[in-house]
Amino acid sequence: MMLKKIVLIILCNYTIAFGQKFPKQAVQDDLNDLYYTLQQAHYDLYAYQNKLSYDSLYITLKSSLTHDSLNLLETVSLYQHLVSFANTGHCEIDFPAASYIEYLQSGGTVFPLELSFENNRTFIRKNFSSIKESIEGDELISIDGIGINSIQTELYPLISAERAYFKNAKLEFWSFPRIYFQRYGNKESWIIELINKNGQIKELTVRAIAAIAYEEKRGGEIINPKRSLQFYGSTAYLNPGMMSSAQSEGFEIYQKEIAGAFEKIKRQGSKDLIIDLRNNPGGDDAYSNFLISYFAKKPFKWYSKFSVKTSKILKEHVRKPTDTLESFSQVLLGNKDGKIISFDFPAYQPVEKSKRFTGQIYVLVNRQTYSMAAVSAALIQDYQFGIIVGEETGDTPTLYASQFAFRLPRTSITVKVPKGYIIRPNGDESLKGLVPDINIQDHLLDEKDEILEGLLARIKR
Repeated sequence: MMLKKIVLIILCNYTIAFGQKFPKQAVQDDLNDLYYTLQQAHYDLYAYQNKLSYDSLYITLKSSLTHDSLNLLETVSLYQHLVSFANTGHCEIDFPAASYIEYLQSGGTVFPLELSFENNRTFIRKNFSSIKESIEGDELISIDGIGINSIQTELYPLISAERAYFKNAKLEFWSFPRIYFQRYGNKESWIIELINKNGQIKELTVRAIAAIAYEEKRGGEIINPKRSLQFYGSTAYLNPGMMSSAQSEGFEIYQKEIAGAFEKIKRQGSKDLIIDLRNNPGGDDAYSNFLISYFAKKPFKWYSKFSVKTSKILKEHVRKPTDTLESFSQVLLGNKDGKIISFDFPAYQPVEKSKRFTGQIYVLVNRQTYSMAAVSAALIQDYQFGIIVGEETGDTPTLYASQFAFRLPRTSITVKVPKGYIIRPNGDESLKGLVPDINIQDHLLDEKDEILEGLLARIKR
């Protein structure tokens, strides 16, 4: 059943009992701890917000605690407002999956339209409502008389990101119906205003759909890269899949499969290679370095500068693994809290020439290319190892990252925070995503693969 898959994906970080309520004092104490820890652990909490504004928000949130207790959904939403104010994509609290699953299992309903956000417009990409007429591809203007832009603004405090473009990408990632439920709660129907494909303005009433039916019809998460190798004539296509693994032997399996893929590509005599990093959450640089080494023309690094801020809670996190003798950990543990430490690792070497692919490399990216996947694509662009194709990434290749997580002591809510700052290989610190060399718009939630099909057509010319 699809629900089981959804639960595994979005509930993995939650161990809080369903229906649990937290006393006001516990919520307030954890709010205090949250703000204090963010200041200590975040590489630069005030990079995009000044401290005076942050302090003001903290006081406002604290004074909003008027009820005797809060449930998990309310508590997570409160803390997300504080965390997301940093405007840092890697400083975040995930969508409250436990509350949503409980709501889903109790027969709860959600908004029935899947939305995508493109070029400052909002489109209906999937229609799970009882409306029979085709509205997929129509532009959504308002819900219950409230402009969609105003609704997005209301949802943004629940989402951590550097800019609106990235917040919209994450809104697609978590899904609009889920986040809309988190912010506005249960409702039976809505009046929507849209502009259809003929330019006509229409007003329709849509009824809610059971949340469990929505998850089954949705067909899985947007971020779900699967390792695969295909051939289109003289062009090879490789999706490296996830660039991390919870399994102890995960990296060894990855190395074996990537090496095997390049052996097949060499035997096939492919002239062009497409590497697909779309809808990829990123992961560990060991994975991306190994992949890139099979077509790199010279030694490379995934950064021009990389630095980390030490803190008490980071040191506690570092001590948890069994190996604290590793040099990176030793440096962190050996420096005083709050110190910024610059790191420089040896350049990664390409594989021997006989194994290396020497044809034309194309790398596919879209707004759902995140973290190390975006950093890796920037590396390939900056070193001129390949041509980037698709649309601007939501995540930025120069970013506050190297994320680690901690749990608040009373509510056990998991908070993720960036301990490091990465500057892309060419040294550009602009607050923008990776801009492709060849731009092809991706209508993310429809059935057509505009980017891959567009590139294949271009290669054939």
